[in-house]
Amino acid sequence: MKRSLILLSSFYFILSACSSIAQTPTPPQDQGVPSGSLLFQDDFAQPVTGWDRFSTTQGTMDYDAGGYRLLVNAPETNFWSTPHKNFADVRMEVDTGKLAGPDENRIGLICRYSGSDYYFFMFTSDGFYGIGIFNGGKAQLLGQSEMKTDANIKTGLAVNHIRADCVGDTLSFYINGFPVASAKDTTLKSGDIGLLAGTFAQTGVDVVFDNFVALKP
Repeated sequence: MKRSLILLSSFYFILSACSSIAQTPTPPQDQGVPSGSLLFQDDFAQPVTGWDRFSTTQGTMDYDAGGYRLLVNAPETNFWSTPHKNFADVRMEVDTGKLAGPDENRIGLICRYSGSDYYFFMFTSDGFYGIGIFNGGKAQLLGQSEMKTDANIKTGLAVNHIRADCVGDTLSFYINGFPVASAKDTTLKSGDIGLLAGTFAQTGVDVVFDNFVALKP
């Protein structure tokens, strides 16, 4: 329960340093796209694919050595970055690992980001996971009352392959090929996709992402 309370309160401290570019309402880019089609992919080899590039004393979001790095140096803070797309239904996959910092961290994916609200799929380097929504300035876990543990999460500095599906009102989370959580929610209909990393009380969360793929489910 402690982990749950920390998670929910910490989202209130998200800073303007995070990517917060609101999108002009337009039809989702996946309308009429056949199932299985590639919507977007990035190996981060070149820093020209639209992800945010930002650095202050609070942290860094930038392309780095063939990956994409999120470094968070402020406590109780989340950074997220998006490639500025607009999808309704999407399946995202990415390889991610902790470079340094505490195992009590947040690493994950977001979908249907509208400039403020989004769904999140996250795990920690000490083996916890959760699905939730950030809406109206507050975060709430969906389908579970607190973050739970799963033996399929590789802890510490190990690389994990994570997948998040946003399809209609159904949200599904997979870690290293294993389904770990699912939930239903009708609040958010479409929006951007992205990467997320964050801190609890201890700063210095340093995470790298690679081989990002977004598909039409």
